[in-house]
Amino acid sequence: MFKNILVNALVNLGDVILTTSALDLLKKNFPDAKITMLVKPVVKDAVIDSPVVDDVIVFDYQAKKNSLKKTREIISEIRRRNFDLAISFDRKLRPALINFLAGIPRRVGPSKVFDDDKSRVTLLYTDVVEISHDLNKTLQAETYQEIVRKFFGIDGHGTPQFPKKNSPAAEKLLGTLPANKLKIALCVKGTFPLKTWSKKYFAEVVNTLRKSFDAAFFIVGAPNDKPYAEEVIAEIGGDVKNFCGETSLTDLAEIFRRADLFITVDTGATHIAATTGIKMVTVYGCTSPDRWHPINDNAIVLTSREPCCPCKVKTEDCPSYPQPNCLFNVKPQEVIDAAIKFLRE
Repeated sequence: MFKNILVNALVNLGDVILTTSALDLLKKNFPDAKITMLVKPVVKDAVIDSPVVDDVIVFDYQAKKNSLKKTREIISEIRRRNFDLAISFDRKLRPALINFLAGIPRRVGPSKVFDDDKSRVTLLYTDVVEISHDLNKTLQAETYQEIVRKFFGIDGHGTPQFPKKNSPAAEKLLGTLPANKLKIALCVKGTFPLKTWSKKYFAEVVNTLRKSFDAAFFIVGAPNDKPYAEEVIAEIGGDVKNFCGETSLTDLAEIFRRADLFITVDTGATHIAATTGIKMVTVYGCTSPDRWHPINDNAIVLTSREPCCPCKVKTEDCPSYPQPNCLFNVKPQEVIDAAIKFLRE
């Protein structure tokens, strides 16, 4: 049995959270194995002190600046730690090459994970796990777990895990909201335009809900989301707090644990929120909820299921640009109805 396992997850926030479901499955079957995750700096707070991660290596590199130097440093660090197994959830060249050059004796990766394309990266693995299911019709967390199930010959399912920490910042921010009101969080901007729902639609949702519920609204997101959030607040007509850039990832999780509802687009915050069990309504554009559905029994997902979705086109190449059908055909009333269902409960 492997005792010292390195997990490669040089991916974005949502994917890192979903990979922890595979680590949850691994820990259930092999509780004595030490699991170390290799991650990018921006997502480190999602796994430091996680219940399924024992240690974290942060790989801070920039492709066109310090890439070679940092790669050499990380190879030395990994070689020093004497890992007996490396599991790659990202099928990227850099971590696969690092594991190979660091001399990790067993190196496991999937035949596919983000798309169906063949990759020569698998030549750097000692073991290739064949993924045969349709990626777009299978939860991404299950794809990650399938790598673990097949390699170790185990059954079962895991759930994404996220650290729980005291958060004075969360308490302070929520303390700026009026007391004794429902607390409704919004995430209004996706990582690219084909995931970002209309400002006017968000405004209609907020202003309609205000007529029936005594609620305080606030927007969460990354620091660079703040200007866009201000535009949404202006469209709403004001009286919405802008918390973008004011929280760490663990602060954000604690805010979700204290909020009454979360209305969001498909983004990393969606998967953080899902681990808290908050009631949530998620709007999907060009991505598939069959694959990216938040793993939360209290989640309602809304999609128009356009025949062209899921897609990978650039925003300006969308046939219905500048009003993509996948986003504009999910109407405000659908979100309002889902929100009312939760709030009346």
